[in-house]
Amino acid sequence: MTVYVAYRGGLHVVDVDESGAPHDGSPDGVLLADRDVECLAVHPDAPDRVFAGTFGGGLYRTADGGDSVERVGVDGIDHDAVTAVATSPVDPDEVWVGTEPSRLYRSTDGGDSFEEVSGVATVPSAPEWSFPPRPDTHHVRWIEACPADPERWYVGVEAGALVVTPDGGGTWIDRPPGSRRDNHTLATHPDAPDRVYAAAGDGYAESDDRGATWTTPQDGLDHRYVWGLAVDPGDPDTVLASAAAGAGDAHRRGNAYLYRKRGSSSPVTDGRADGPDAGSATTWERLDDRGIPTGEGTYRAVLAAGVAPGELWAVHDRGLYRTRDAGDSFDRVPVRLPEATPRALVVAP
Repeated sequence: MTVYVAYRGGLHVVDVDESGAPHDGSPDGVLLADRDVECLAVHPDAPDRVFAGTFGGGLYRTADGGDSVERVGVDGIDHDAVTAVATSPVDPDEVWVGTEPSRLYRSTDGGDSFEEVSGVATVPSAPEWSFPPRPDTHHVRWIEACPADPERWYVGVEAGALVVTPDGGGTWIDRPPGSRRDNHTLATHPDAPDRVYAAAGDGYAESDDRGATWTTPQDGLDHRYVWGLAVDPGDPDTVLASAAAGAGDAHRRGNAYLYRKRGSSSPVTDGRADGPDAGSATTWERLDDRGIPTGEGTYRAVLAAGVAPGELWAVHDRGLYRTRDAGDSFDRVPVRLPEATPRALVVAP
């Protein structure tokens, strides 16, 4: 098993054994040390091939599990700020890339070549998109594919919209009812193929109809600026999220928490998607004192699903952690990583 952690300053490759311990207590390698790595993607059927998007340096690919890395997409991707990357769940050779400004590109040959996916920048809400630190632009923060429909993709724009294509980019559904505006992380689960999960600056949301409509189960979620998100590989009803009171606490002041939600989220209100607890039949619980530092002095965590039921990974400025019981307890992976806020995390089997 290999864990990849992206920072503004390199991609750290950690080779771990079945217990989750690194082989020698240090990263097996640091790639792209002169690059700000923003996003990562790996397909379970091609675990040695990992894509890394950088801000200002374009898209890179390792095909040998981190032994070497090469720049790809030079002729097909028109922007060097690559902010999102994803692979199709049914085809490891289909790769989607998002950039700043918000554009989409697709490869069908494992990253050897790319072509633009048109239309996303012309949806009705596009003139309203704006990333506050750089108000003259915006970017694709996350791309997620529907597990049951290879033509259906979900795209989160930071900040401004969630957009959905039902036909591989031929047409776009702009801001489905109840969807969030400031999406950070999206997720799906093969055992609940109609469901989509969203962690956003304006709260957490779920869809049970492939992104057509959304509810916001937030009962117990006392911190509503949500960044990290991961779903238990063995249970689509168990969700972990990293949240803070606002962007300042998450990114600058350091006051972030972990939460867990268990159980399905069937609507229990009059259908309003914007109320504090609309759509919630479950309650979030805050995961304090579980073996991973949270709260004051910690920044928002990046989360990732593992390969076994109950296995989830978390990384923040205090290090890399793994739970094998869906958040009841965490173990710190004894590996030396930067004392900095990570950008992305993926786990390759």
